[in-house]
Amino acid sequence: MISAGIVTVSYIAATILFILALGGLSSQETARRGNWYGITGMTIALLATIFGVVTQNYTTLMVALLIGGSIGIVLARRIQMTQMPELVASLHSLVGLAAVTVGFANFMHPGVHLEGVELTIHGIETYLGVLIGAITFSGSIIAFGKLSGRIGGKPLMLPMRHWLNLALLLGAIWFGREFVLQSAAGGGMDALIIMTVIALLFGIHMVMAIGGAGMPVVVSMLNSYSGWAAAATGFMLGNDLLIVTGALVGSSGAILSYIMCRAMNRKFIAVIAGGFGTGGGTLVADSAELQGEVVPISAVDVAALLKDAKEVMIIPGYGMAVARAQHTVNEITKVLRAKKINVRFGIHPVAGRMPGHMNVLLAEARVPYDIVFEMDEINDDFPDVDVSVVIGANDIVNPSALDEPNSPIAGMPVLECWKGKSTIVLKRSMATGYAGVQNPLFFKENTQMLFGDAKETLDEVLKAL
Repeated sequence: MISAGIVTVSYIAATILFILALGGLSSQETARRGNWYGITGMTIALLATIFGVVTQNYTTLMVALLIGGSIGIVLARRIQMTQMPELVASLHSLVGLAAVTVGFANFMHPGVHLEGVELTIHGIETYLGVLIGAITFSGSIIAFGKLSGRIGGKPLMLPMRHWLNLALLLGAIWFGREFVLQSAAGGGMDALIIMTVIALLFGIHMVMAIGGAGMPVVVSMLNSYSGWAAAATGFMLGNDLLIVTGALVGSSGAILSYIMCRAMNRKFIAVIAGGFGTGGGTLVADSAELQGEVVPISAVDVAALLKDAKEVMIIPGYGMAVARAQHTVNEITKVLRAKKINVRFGIHPVAGRMPGHMNVLLAEARVPYDIVFEMDEINDDFPDVDVSVVIGANDIVNPSALDEPNSPIAGMPVLECWKGKSTIVLKRSMATGYAGVQNPLFFKENTQMLFGDAKETLDEVLKAL
Protein backbone atom coordinates (compact mmCIF):
# COMPACT_ATOMS: atom_id res chain seq x y z
CA MET A 1 0.00 0.00 0.00
CA ILE A 2 1.19 3.50 -0.82
CA SER A 3 0.42 6.54 1.32
CA ALA A 4 -2.54 8.88 0.78
CA GLY A 5 -0.13 11.69 -0.07
CA ILE A 6 1.40 9.74 -2.93
CA VAL A 7 -2.10 8.87 -4.20
CA THR A 8 -3.03 12.58 -4.20
CA VAL A 9 0.14 13.57 -6.06
CA SER A 10 -0.43 10.73 -8.56
CA TYR A 11 -4.00 11.88 -9.16
CA ILE A 12 -2.84 15.46 -9.75
CA ALA A 13 -0.20 14.24 -12.22
CA ALA A 14 -2.78 12.08 -14.01
CA THR A 15 -5.17 15.04 -14.24
CA ILE A 16 -2.46 17.22 -15.80
CA LEU A 17 -1.62 14.47 -18.30
CA PHE A 18 -5.31 14.10 -19.25
CA ILE A 19 -5.54 17.83 -19.92
CA LEU A 20 -2.36 17.66 -22.02
CA ALA A 21 -3.87 14.69 -23.87
CA LEU A 22 -6.93 16.73 -24.86
CA GLY A 23 -4.66 19.55 -25.99
CA GLY A 24 -2.56 17.14 -28.05
CA LEU A 25 -5.61 15.61 -29.72
CA SER A 26 -6.69 19.03 -30.97
CA SER A 27 -4.44 18.76 -34.04
CA GLN A 28 -3.11 16.00 -36.27
CA GLU A 29 0.53 16.92 -35.72
CA THR A 30 0.31 16.44 -31.94
CA ALA A 31 -2.32 13.66 -31.79
CA ARG A 32 0.19 10.84 -31.27
CA ARG A 33 1.80 12.76 -28.40
CA GLY A 34 -1.66 13.42 -26.95
CA ASN A 35 -2.43 9.71 -27.01
CA TRP A 36 0.75 8.94 -25.08
CA TYR A 37 -0.12 11.60 -22.50
CA GLY A 38 -3.49 9.92 -22.02
CA ILE A 39 -1.99 6.43 -21.80
CA THR A 40 0.58 7.57 -19.23
CA GLY A 41 -2.02 9.41 -17.17
CA MET A 42 -4.37 6.42 -17.10
CA THR A 43 -1.51 4.08 -16.13
CA ILE A 44 -0.58 6.34 -13.20
CA ALA A 45 -4.25 6.62 -12.16
CA LEU A 46 -4.76 2.84 -12.24
CA LEU A 47 -1.60 2.05 -10.28
CA ALA A 48 -2.35 4.71 -7.66
CA THR A 49 -5.91 3.41 -7.24
CA ILE A 50 -4.93 -0.27 -7.10
CA PHE A 51 -2.10 0.15 -4.60
CA GLY A 52 -3.32 3.20 -2.69
CA VAL A 53 -7.12 3.07 -2.55
CA VAL A 54 -8.14 -0.59 -2.82
CA THR A 55 -7.74 -2.42 0.47
CA GLN A 56 -9.25 -5.87 -0.19
CA ASN A 57 -10.49 -8.32 -2.86
CA TYR A 58 -7.21 -8.05 -4.80
CA THR A 59 -7.71 -11.44 -6.45
CA THR A 60 -11.09 -10.43 -7.88
CA LEU A 61 -9.66 -7.11 -9.03
CA MET A 62 -6.68 -8.67 -10.78
CA VAL A 63 -8.88 -11.24 -12.54
CA ALA A 64 -11.19 -8.44 -13.73
CA LEU A 65 -8.21 -6.37 -14.95
CA LEU A 66 -6.81 -9.38 -16.79
CA ILE A 67 -10.12 -10.14 -18.49
CA GLY A 68 -10.85 -6.52 -19.40
CA GLY A 69 -7.31 -5.85 -20.59
CA SER A 70 -7.27 -8.99 -22.72
CA ILE A 71 -10.56 -8.05 -24.37
CA GLY A 72 -9.23 -4.56 -25.06
CA ILE A 73 -6.04 -5.88 -26.67
CA VAL A 74 -7.96 -8.32 -28.87
CA LEU A 75 -10.40 -5.62 -30.00
CA ALA A 76 -7.61 -3.15 -30.72
CA ARG A 77 -5.78 -5.68 -32.90
CA ARG A 78 -8.82 -6.98 -34.77
CA ILE A 79 -10.98 -3.90 -35.31
CA GLN A 80 -10.53 -2.32 -38.74
CA MET A 81 -10.44 1.45 -39.18
CA THR A 82 -13.85 1.27 -40.87
CA GLN A 83 -15.27 -0.19 -37.66
CA MET A 84 -13.95 2.52 -35.35
CA PRO A 85 -17.33 4.34 -35.05
CA GLU A 86 -19.03 1.12 -33.92
CA LEU A 87 -16.19 0.43 -31.47
CA VAL A 88 -16.46 3.91 -29.97
CA ALA A 89 -20.23 3.51 -29.55
CA SER A 90 -19.80 0.11 -27.88
CA LEU A 91 -17.19 1.50 -25.46
CA HIS A 92 -19.56 4.33 -24.54
CA SER A 93 -22.20 1.72 -23.72
CA LEU A 94 -19.78 -0.01 -21.34
CA VAL A 95 -19.15 3.27 -19.49
CA GLY A 96 -22.89 3.74 -19.10
CA LEU A 97 -23.37 0.16 -17.92
CA ALA A 98 -20.57 0.61 -15.39
CA ALA A 99 -22.26 3.73 -14.00
CA VAL A 100 -25.56 1.85 -13.61
CA THR A 101 -24.01 -1.16 -11.86
CA VAL A 102 -21.87 1.00 -9.58
CA GLY A 103 -24.97 3.04 -8.71
CA PHE A 104 -26.97 -0.01 -7.70
CA ALA A 105 -24.02 -1.52 -5.82
CA ASN A 106 -23.39 1.76 -4.04
CA PHE A 107 -27.06 2.03 -3.06
CA MET A 108 -27.19 -1.52 -1.67
CA HIS A 109 -23.80 -1.35 0.08
CA PRO A 110 -24.37 -2.06 3.79
CA GLY A 111 -21.29 -0.07 4.83
CA VAL A 112 -22.78 3.29 3.86
CA HIS A 113 -24.09 4.99 7.04
CA LEU A 114 -25.14 8.58 6.40
CA GLU A 115 -27.74 10.84 7.94
CA GLY A 116 -29.54 14.08 7.16
CA VAL A 117 -28.23 16.22 4.34
CA GLU A 118 -25.38 13.84 3.57
CA LEU A 119 -27.85 11.01 3.00
CA THR A 120 -29.94 13.19 0.67
CA ILE A 121 -26.88 14.24 -1.33
CA HIS A 122 -25.75 10.64 -1.55
CA GLY A 123 -29.19 9.62 -2.86
CA ILE A 124 -29.12 12.35 -5.52
CA GLU A 125 -25.61 11.31 -6.60
CA THR A 126 -26.67 7.70 -6.92
CA TYR A 127 -29.84 8.56 -8.79
CA LEU A 128 -28.12 10.86 -11.31
CA GLY A 129 -25.35 8.33 -11.88
CA VAL A 130 -27.81 5.57 -12.71
CA LEU A 131 -29.98 7.92 -14.81
CA ILE A 132 -27.14 9.21 -17.00
CA GLY A 133 -25.55 5.77 -17.19
CA ALA A 134 -28.76 4.09 -18.35
CA ILE A 135 -29.39 6.70 -21.06
CA THR A 136 -25.78 6.36 -22.22
CA PHE A 137 -25.96 2.56 -22.26
CA SER A 138 -29.17 2.13 -24.26
CA GLY A 139 -28.44 5.08 -26.58
CA SER A 140 -24.98 3.73 -27.36
CA ILE A 141 -26.38 0.27 -28.13
CA ILE A 142 -28.77 1.82 -30.69
CA ALA A 143 -25.96 3.95 -32.11
CA PHE A 144 -23.82 0.82 -32.50
CA GLY A 145 -26.67 -0.86 -34.37
CA LYS A 146 -27.11 2.10 -36.72
CA LEU A 147 -23.40 2.54 -37.38
CA SER A 148 -22.90 -1.16 -38.07
CA GLY A 149 -25.93 -1.36 -40.36
CA ARG A 150 -27.87 -3.70 -38.06
CA ILE A 151 -30.46 -0.93 -37.60
CA GLY A 152 -31.59 1.25 -40.50
CA GLY A 153 -30.46 4.86 -40.71
CA LYS A 154 -34.00 6.20 -41.15
CA PRO A 155 -35.18 8.11 -38.06
CA LEU A 156 -38.04 6.68 -36.05
CA MET A 157 -40.66 9.43 -35.96
CA LEU A 158 -43.29 8.32 -33.44
CA PRO A 159 -46.51 10.33 -33.16
CA MET A 160 -46.34 12.87 -30.32
CA ARG A 161 -42.66 11.98 -29.86
CA HIS A 162 -41.82 15.29 -28.16
CA TRP A 163 -44.63 14.76 -25.65
CA LEU A 164 -43.33 11.24 -25.10
CA ASN A 165 -39.87 12.62 -24.31
CA LEU A 166 -41.42 15.15 -21.94
CA ALA A 167 -43.42 12.42 -20.20
CA LEU A 168 -40.29 10.29 -19.76
CA LEU A 169 -38.40 13.28 -18.36
CA LEU A 170 -41.15 14.15 -15.89
CA GLY A 171 -41.36 10.48 -14.89
CA ALA A 172 -37.62 10.40 -14.19
CA ILE A 173 -37.90 13.56 -12.05
CA TRP A 174 -40.90 12.22 -10.11
CA PHE A 175 -39.29 8.88 -9.33
CA GLY A 176 -36.09 10.73 -8.43
CA ARG A 177 -38.00 12.58 -5.73
CA GLU A 178 -39.58 9.34 -4.55
CA PHE A 179 -36.21 7.60 -4.48
CA VAL A 180 -34.55 10.30 -2.37
CA LEU A 181 -37.46 10.34 0.11
CA GLN A 182 -37.71 6.55 0.33
CA SER A 183 -33.96 6.00 0.58
CA ALA A 184 -33.90 8.19 3.68
CA ALA A 185 -36.32 5.71 5.23
CA GLY A 186 -34.37 2.64 4.14
CA GLY A 187 -36.23 1.96 0.86
CA GLY A 188 -36.13 3.31 -2.67
CA MET A 189 -35.19 0.24 -4.69
CA ASP A 190 -38.51 0.14 -6.58
CA ALA A 191 -38.24 3.80 -7.59
CA LEU A 192 -34.64 3.29 -8.72
CA ILE A 193 -35.56 0.29 -10.88
CA ILE A 194 -38.53 2.09 -12.48
CA MET A 195 -36.35 5.13 -13.23
CA THR A 196 -33.70 2.89 -14.78
CA VAL A 197 -36.29 1.41 -17.15
CA ILE A 198 -37.50 4.92 -18.05
CA ALA A 199 -33.92 6.06 -18.73
CA LEU A 200 -33.24 3.02 -20.91
CA LEU A 201 -36.38 3.75 -22.96
CA PHE A 202 -35.43 7.42 -23.23
CA GLY A 203 -31.97 6.55 -24.56
CA ILE A 204 -33.44 4.17 -27.13
CA HIS A 205 -36.05 6.63 -28.38
CA MET A 206 -33.65 9.56 -28.45
CA VAL A 207 -31.12 7.86 -30.76
CA MET A 208 -33.73 6.03 -32.86
CA ALA A 209 -35.21 9.45 -33.76
CA ILE A 210 -31.89 10.60 -35.24
CA GLY A 211 -31.20 9.89 -38.90
CA GLY A 212 -28.00 8.79 -40.57
CA ALA A 213 -26.69 12.28 -41.28
CA GLY A 214 -26.79 13.10 -37.58
CA MET A 215 -24.71 10.10 -36.43
CA PRO A 216 -21.45 12.06 -35.99
CA VAL A 217 -23.31 14.30 -33.55
CA VAL A 218 -24.70 11.23 -31.79
CA VAL A 219 -21.21 9.77 -31.32
CA SER A 220 -19.84 12.99 -29.81
CA MET A 221 -23.00 13.46 -27.72
CA LEU A 222 -22.73 9.95 -26.27
CA ASN A 223 -19.06 10.65 -25.60
CA SER A 224 -20.20 13.60 -23.49
CA TYR A 225 -22.83 11.51 -21.70
CA SER A 226 -20.26 8.84 -20.86
CA GLY A 227 -18.07 11.52 -19.30
CA TRP A 228 -20.86 12.84 -17.10
CA ALA A 229 -21.73 9.25 -16.15
CA ALA A 230 -18.12 8.72 -15.08
CA ALA A 231 -18.18 11.98 -13.10
CA ALA A 232 -21.37 10.89 -11.33
CA THR A 233 -19.68 7.57 -10.52
CA GLY A 234 -16.78 9.53 -9.06
CA PHE A 235 -19.15 11.38 -6.74
CA MET A 236 -20.73 8.10 -5.65
CA LEU A 237 -17.33 6.56 -4.87
CA GLY A 238 -15.78 9.72 -3.50
CA ASN A 239 -13.00 9.54 -6.10
CA ASP A 240 -11.74 13.00 -7.05
CA LEU A 241 -9.82 11.84 -10.13
CA LEU A 242 -12.87 10.11 -11.59
CA ILE A 243 -14.88 13.30 -11.06
CA VAL A 244 -12.29 15.47 -12.82
CA THR A 245 -11.71 13.00 -15.66
CA GLY A 246 -15.43 12.57 -16.23
CA ALA A 247 -15.93 16.32 -16.27
CA LEU A 248 -13.12 16.70 -18.84
CA VAL A 249 -14.65 14.06 -21.12
CA GLY A 250 -18.18 15.37 -20.60
CA SER A 251 -17.36 19.00 -21.33
CA SER A 252 -15.09 18.25 -24.30
CA GLY A 253 -17.75 15.94 -25.77
CA ALA A 254 -20.37 18.67 -25.37
CA ILE A 255 -18.12 21.18 -27.15
CA LEU A 256 -17.47 18.69 -29.94
CA SER A 257 -21.21 18.10 -30.32
CA TYR A 258 -21.70 21.84 -30.69
CA ILE A 259 -18.97 22.00 -33.33
CA MET A 260 -20.58 19.13 -35.27
CA CYS A 261 -23.99 20.83 -35.18
CA ARG A 262 -22.47 24.09 -36.33
CA ALA A 263 -20.80 22.23 -39.20
CA MET A 264 -24.24 21.00 -40.26
CA ASN A 265 -25.85 24.40 -39.62
CA ARG A 266 -28.19 22.74 -37.15
CA LYS A 267 -29.13 23.48 -33.57
CA PHE A 268 -28.18 20.71 -31.18
CA ILE A 269 -31.73 20.36 -29.85
CA ALA A 270 -33.05 20.21 -33.43
CA VAL A 271 -30.76 17.29 -34.25
CA ILE A 272 -31.52 15.37 -31.06
CA ALA A 273 -35.26 16.01 -31.03
CA GLY A 274 -35.98 16.39 -34.72
CA GLY A 275 -34.48 13.28 -36.26
CA PHE A 276 -32.27 14.99 -38.85
CA GLY A 277 -31.57 12.78 -41.88
CA THR A 278 -33.31 9.81 -43.42
CA GLY A 279 -32.37 6.30 -44.38
CA GLY A 280 -29.34 5.74 -46.59
CA GLY A 281 -28.08 3.40 -49.25
CA THR A 282 -31.21 3.18 -51.38
CA LEU A 283 -31.10 3.09 -55.16
CA VAL A 284 -32.72 6.05 -56.87
CA ALA A 285 -32.41 5.15 -60.53
CA ASP A 286 -35.92 6.23 -61.50
CA SER A 287 -35.72 9.66 -59.93
CA ALA A 288 -32.13 10.08 -61.13
CA GLU A 289 -33.30 9.98 -64.74
CA LEU A 290 -35.30 13.14 -64.13
CA GLN A 291 -32.14 15.09 -63.35
CA GLY A 292 -30.12 13.97 -66.35
CA GLU A 293 -27.60 11.34 -67.31
CA VAL A 294 -24.35 10.53 -65.62
CA VAL A 295 -21.12 10.53 -67.62
CA PRO A 296 -18.87 7.53 -66.81
CA ILE A 297 -15.08 7.72 -67.09
CA SER A 298 -12.34 5.09 -67.08
CA ALA A 299 -9.40 4.87 -64.69
CA VAL A 300 -6.98 5.58 -67.55
CA ASP A 301 -8.84 8.78 -68.44
CA VAL A 302 -8.84 9.83 -64.78
CA ALA A 303 -5.06 9.38 -64.71
CA ALA A 304 -4.75 11.52 -67.85
CA LEU A 305 -6.83 14.30 -66.28
CA LEU A 306 -4.74 14.22 -63.11
CA LYS A 307 -1.45 14.35 -65.04
CA ASP A 308 -2.61 17.43 -66.98
CA ALA A 309 -3.82 19.24 -63.84
CA LYS A 310 -2.00 21.83 -61.77
CA GLU A 311 -4.40 21.91 -58.81
CA VAL A 312 -5.98 18.69 -57.49
CA MET A 313 -8.39 18.46 -54.55
CA ILE A 314 -9.15 15.06 -53.00
CA ILE A 315 -12.36 14.77 -50.95
CA PRO A 316 -12.53 11.50 -48.96
CA GLY A 317 -15.73 10.03 -47.56
CA TYR A 318 -16.98 6.90 -45.85
CA GLY A 319 -16.67 4.96 -49.12
CA MET A 320 -12.90 5.37 -48.93
CA ALA A 321 -12.98 3.85 -45.45
CA VAL A 322 -15.12 0.91 -46.58
CA ALA A 323 -12.83 0.18 -49.53
CA ARG A 324 -9.69 0.73 -47.38
CA ALA A 325 -8.32 2.83 -50.21
CA GLN A 326 -6.43 5.41 -48.14
CA HIS A 327 -3.00 3.87 -48.78
CA THR A 328 -3.53 3.88 -52.54
CA VAL A 329 -4.70 7.48 -52.27
CA ASN A 330 -1.43 8.34 -50.56
CA GLU A 331 0.59 6.62 -53.31
CA ILE A 332 -1.29 8.58 -55.98
CA THR A 333 -0.64 11.76 -54.00
CA LYS A 334 3.09 11.02 -53.94
CA VAL A 335 3.19 10.45 -57.71
CA LEU A 336 1.29 13.66 -58.47
CA ARG A 337 3.38 15.77 -56.10
CA ALA A 338 6.53 14.35 -57.70
CA LYS A 339 5.20 15.77 -60.99
CA LYS A 340 4.95 19.22 -59.32
CA ILE A 341 1.13 19.01 -59.13
CA ASN A 342 -0.35 20.71 -56.06
CA VAL A 343 -2.48 18.10 -54.26
CA ARG A 344 -4.64 18.98 -51.28
CA PHE A 345 -7.27 17.17 -49.22
CA GLY A 346 -10.59 18.76 -48.27
CA ILE A 347 -12.16 17.34 -45.10
CA HIS A 348 -15.76 18.01 -44.10
CA PRO A 349 -16.31 18.05 -40.30
CA VAL A 350 -18.95 15.30 -40.51
CA ALA A 351 -17.30 13.14 -43.20
CA GLY A 352 -17.51 9.48 -42.22
CA ARG A 353 -19.45 8.13 -39.26
CA MET A 354 -17.70 9.91 -36.40
CA PRO A 355 -15.79 13.18 -35.85
CA GLY A 356 -12.28 13.06 -37.31
CA HIS A 357 -12.87 9.76 -39.12
CA MET A 358 -11.20 10.87 -42.37
CA ASN A 359 -8.32 12.54 -40.57
CA VAL A 360 -7.53 9.29 -38.78
CA LEU A 361 -7.61 7.28 -42.02
CA LEU A 362 -5.30 9.72 -43.79
CA ALA A 363 -2.94 9.79 -40.82
CA GLU A 364 -2.86 5.99 -40.85
CA ALA A 365 -1.82 6.12 -44.53
CA ARG A 366 0.84 8.75 -43.65
CA VAL A 367 -0.62 11.51 -45.82
CA PRO A 368 1.34 14.68 -44.91
CA TYR A 369 -0.57 16.80 -42.41
CA ASP A 370 0.26 20.05 -44.17
CA ILE A 371 -1.84 19.20 -47.25
CA VAL A 372 -4.96 18.21 -45.28
CA PHE A 373 -7.39 21.10 -44.83
CA GLU A 374 -10.75 21.62 -43.17
CA MET A 375 -13.75 22.68 -45.25
CA ASP A 376 -13.65 26.31 -44.11
CA GLU A 377 -10.01 26.61 -45.15
CA ILE A 378 -10.38 25.50 -48.77
CA ASN A 379 -14.00 26.00 -49.85
CA ASP A 380 -13.22 29.33 -51.52
CA ASP A 381 -10.41 27.74 -53.58
CA PHE A 382 -12.53 25.41 -55.72
CA PRO A 383 -12.86 27.81 -58.70
CA ASP A 384 -9.08 27.45 -59.13
CA VAL A 385 -9.07 23.65 -58.82
CA ASP A 386 -8.53 21.71 -62.05
CA VAL A 387 -9.69 18.29 -60.81
CA SER A 388 -11.63 17.40 -57.68
CA VAL A 389 -11.62 13.69 -56.80
CA VAL A 390 -14.54 12.68 -54.56
CA ILE A 391 -13.86 9.25 -53.02
CA GLY A 392 -16.97 7.66 -51.60
CA ALA A 393 -18.46 10.90 -50.30
CA ASN A 394 -22.03 11.94 -51.02
CA ASP A 395 -23.92 14.18 -48.62
CA ILE A 396 -20.94 16.43 -47.88
CA VAL A 397 -20.66 17.42 -51.59
CA ASN A 398 -24.40 17.67 -52.30
CA PRO A 399 -25.51 20.99 -53.90
CA SER A 400 -29.05 20.35 -52.61
CA ALA A 401 -27.89 21.57 -49.22
CA LEU A 402 -27.52 25.04 -50.73
CA ASP A 403 -30.07 25.01 -53.57
CA GLU A 404 -33.12 23.16 -52.23
CA PRO A 405 -34.76 24.69 -49.16
CA ASN A 406 -36.97 21.62 -48.67
CA SER A 407 -34.09 19.15 -48.70
CA PRO A 408 -33.46 17.24 -45.43
CA ILE A 409 -29.90 18.58 -45.53
CA ALA A 410 -30.88 22.15 -46.46
CA GLY A 411 -28.55 24.71 -44.93
CA MET A 412 -25.73 22.27 -44.20
CA PRO A 413 -22.39 23.70 -45.38
CA VAL A 414 -20.84 21.42 -48.01
CA LEU A 415 -17.63 21.21 -50.02
CA GLU A 416 -18.49 23.11 -53.22
CA CYS A 417 -16.38 21.01 -55.59
CA TRP A 418 -18.75 21.59 -58.55
CA LYS A 419 -17.30 25.12 -58.82
CA GLY A 420 -14.01 23.61 -60.05
CA LYS A 421 -13.16 22.82 -63.66
CA SER A 422 -13.75 19.07 -63.37
CA THR A 423 -15.06 16.65 -60.74
CA ILE A 424 -14.47 12.90 -60.63
CA VAL A 425 -16.77 10.96 -58.30
CA LEU A 426 -15.82 7.43 -57.22
CA LYS A 427 -18.85 5.34 -56.25
CA ARG A 428 -19.94 1.72 -56.36
CA SER A 429 -23.40 2.61 -57.68
CA MET A 430 -25.95 5.41 -57.86
CA ALA A 431 -27.10 4.76 -54.29
CA THR A 432 -27.83 7.71 -52.05
CA GLY A 433 -25.65 8.70 -49.14
CA TYR A 434 -26.33 8.00 -45.47
CA ALA A 435 -28.84 10.86 -45.31
CA GLY A 436 -30.86 9.22 -48.10
CA VAL A 437 -30.75 12.34 -50.28
CA GLN A 438 -30.24 12.32 -54.06
CA ASN A 439 -27.15 14.24 -55.24
CA PRO A 440 -27.45 16.58 -58.27
CA LEU A 441 -23.64 16.80 -58.40
CA PHE A 442 -23.55 13.50 -60.28
CA PHE A 443 -25.48 14.99 -63.20
CA LYS A 444 -23.59 18.26 -63.66
CA GLU A 445 -21.79 18.86 -66.95
CA ASN A 446 -18.34 18.97 -65.37
CA THR A 447 -18.83 15.76 -63.32
CA GLN A 448 -17.78 12.28 -64.40
CA MET A 449 -18.38 9.03 -62.52
CA LEU A 450 -15.76 6.33 -61.93
CA PHE A 451 -17.82 3.31 -60.84
CA GLY A 452 -16.48 0.36 -58.88
CA ASP A 453 -14.69 -0.45 -55.64
CA ALA A 454 -12.60 2.60 -54.74
CA LYS A 455 -9.51 0.52 -53.90
CA GLU A 456 -9.61 -1.37 -57.22
CA THR A 457 -10.32 1.67 -59.40
CA LEU A 458 -7.67 3.77 -57.66
CA ASP A 459 -5.15 0.95 -58.11
CA GLU A 460 -5.87 1.19 -61.84
CA VAL A 461 -5.43 4.96 -61.74
CA LEU A 462 -2.11 4.56 -59.92
CA LYS A 463 -0.92 2.00 -62.45
CA ALA A 464 -1.85 4.33 -65.33
CA LEU A 465 -0.01 7.20 -63.66
